[in-house]
Amino acid sequence: MDWYTKRRFGDLADDAAQHFGDREALVFEGKRYSFAEQAAEVDRAAKGLMAAGVEKGDHVAFWFNNRADWIFIAFALAKVGAVMVPVNTRFRTNDLDYVLRQSDSKVLITHDRSGPIDYLEMVRDVITLPASDEAIDDPNFPALRRVFIVGDETAQGTLSWDAVTRMGADISDAELAARAASVDPDDPVIIMYTSGTTGFPKGVVHSHKLLRNIEDRCFRLAIAPTDTILNYLPLFHAFGYSEGALAALVTGARQVITETFDPNECLDLVTREKATIMHGFEAHLKGLTEAQEANPRDVSSLRTGLFAAGMHSATPVVRRGLEVLAPLRSVSGYGMTEVWVGAGIGSLDDDMRLRCESSGTAGLGYKLRIIDLETGRVQPVGEPGELQVKGYSVMLEYYKKPDETAATFTDDGWFKTGDSAVWLDNGYIRFLGRYKDMLKVGGENVDPMEAEGLLLEHPEVHQVAVVGMPDDRLTEVPVAYVQRAPDSSMDEGAVIAHCRGKLASFKIPHNVVFVDDFPMTASGKIRKVELREDAKQRAAKN
Repeated sequence: MDWYTKRRFGDLADDAAQHFGDREALVFEGKRYSFAEQAAEVDRAAKGLMAAGVEKGDHVAFWFNNRADWIFIAFALAKVGAVMVPVNTRFRTNDLDYVLRQSDSKVLITHDRSGPIDYLEMVRDVITLPASDEAIDDPNFPALRRVFIVGDETAQGTLSWDAVTRMGADISDAELAARAASVDPDDPVIIMYTSGTTGFPKGVVHSHKLLRNIEDRCFRLAIAPTDTILNYLPLFHAFGYSEGALAALVTGARQVITETFDPNECLDLVTREKATIMHGFEAHLKGLTEAQEANPRDVSSLRTGLFAAGMHSATPVVRRGLEVLAPLRSVSGYGMTEVWVGAGIGSLDDDMRLRCESSGTAGLGYKLRIIDLETGRVQPVGEPGELQVKGYSVMLEYYKKPDETAATFTDDGWFKTGDSAVWLDNGYIRFLGRYKDMLKVGGENVDPMEAEGLLLEHPEVHQVAVVGMPDDRLTEVPVAYVQRAPDSSMDEGAVIAHCRGKLASFKIPHNVVFVDDFPMTASGKIRKVELREDAKQRAAKN
């Protein structure tokens, strides 16, 4: 027998229903589902998928915003043994074309429309749909056979989700149970594409073994059936899917999901639903903090949540957030799609410094090391290098990219994260940023997050990102992209003056560009690749 009892994503809804029955499981826009009702909806969706021809091992692209149906369809796909390919809802036609083609998806499930976004029209732009109910035969997508549309519209060459679920009435409980039992927990269950901060995203393949990772972390955070998880993170992203959708079913916690992240809506839900747990990135905590300061609510139910805090730019944001959103006691950590969540993880009883200035210590089932890339030496405390990871939760592969997969592992099996980190003196690590974001100013290594963290302390700076601008004399120099706070009139001189005397001269931005907003990934990270390109163009004009 294995030391750990293997579980499958597709069994989670049934297991939770058996344990928690009529207790409330899921809330979305006022509609409420018990654990038993949630399991029934998963089964209804699973039978529809089987009837519509989805086979075990098929790749199914799921281009869908947060809502209750996301939960039902996602776990139905796992139950019938399909491999879910979540698609970023910010993707548009070129991105969709790439993911559908690269992932070998047999089926696409998406909206007709969501808010102002016409998903169906984009599908028509990308895929040559048949004139009848025949299977898709588009040479650009040799694996693709069907498009299922969830919504009010019906479209030629697609199948409505209502029709899919009606077809499922012909599938018996025994047939569904047999299909679910045939799923091997060691098989792939998800291909999740990286958030794409640079270049084309890569499809990260994971199996059902991620459930052990989630159980370990839920125990670390003491998540229990009495908790309510407020999940405003996108479910197509590792963080929201893992710490919301999966964690709720693993623990029996109630989950309240929102379609998008609106800080005021989220804080209202904390008050109304007595949420105890919420997770997020620096941008989420900053937005929640500012909304609470502008309009205080009763957030006394909040207990904990994962908010990564190691970066210099995040430290003042987390510190202020914990003051304003008390009694929230965040836990810091480190993760990425390839190694999943919690490769580094803090503790519920960490002090304020560790909550705000660290990224935790190695999570259960992980090993961490920090390497000097020039010498290959394992770095001691206080010396930065590349963070490398080993553990059972590390990805199986990048889908259909054997060279990239091989290149991202060392000869002795460590995953090369591409992130810079440093050991602290208590066995915790501190994430410093992406190696590609580091600057080389006249031969000096510069971490842009030092200037970012300092500038975020200025009351007239709402958000900031520092990147390198090409320079004939120094190779590159820092340039700060600044989003001013409302009603601020600060100029370039004020930005630079705030850094003088606090940072070394070579770390101070040489130029300042004021912006109304930033290009962002769906997970709330600034797309610095676009800022670097803008800086390059500005340098060329000078």
